[in-house]
Amino acid sequence: MPQTATAADAEVVMRLYDLRREEKLRKARNWFFAHFKAIKSTEEFLKVAPYGSEENAYFRMVVSYWDMAAGFVNSGAVNQDLFFRSSNELLFVWLRASDIIPEMRRTRNNPLAFADLEEAAMAMVDWIEARAPGAYEGFRKMVVG
Repeated sequence: MPQTATAADAEVVMRLYDLRREEKLRKARNWFFAHFKAIKSTEEFLKVAPYGSEENAYFRMVVSYWDMAAGFVNSGAVNQDLFFRSSNELLFVWLRASDIIPEMRRTRNNPLAFADLEEAAMAMVDWIEARAPGAYEGFRKMVVG
């Protein structure tokens, strides 16, 4: 049975929301949503976000932000149910980045790269399906086609 959400959990979720509105992160998120689609290889990734480019920084900013937020949930620092109710963007980011992340893990020799993002995304899929069977598939199709 999950813990009951507290006012402190709500404060963290609201703070995470406020951080998403920070000017540079908002710009990075806008780029990610508009331009980062169906990347399956390092070659494709480097065409969209070459090393040293602003786009590469945007990718890292968005994915690492959601990996950090996911870590709060995975560690129990934030109530999972409360977080999932207002954080569909985490799943959106995972769906857009999930094909390239295994290759990033291999090239960095780091199997933990973005592991919190993946763990929380998989838990969120289960959370969605338990409440609205079939809703995840509709969301996935909207995000990745």
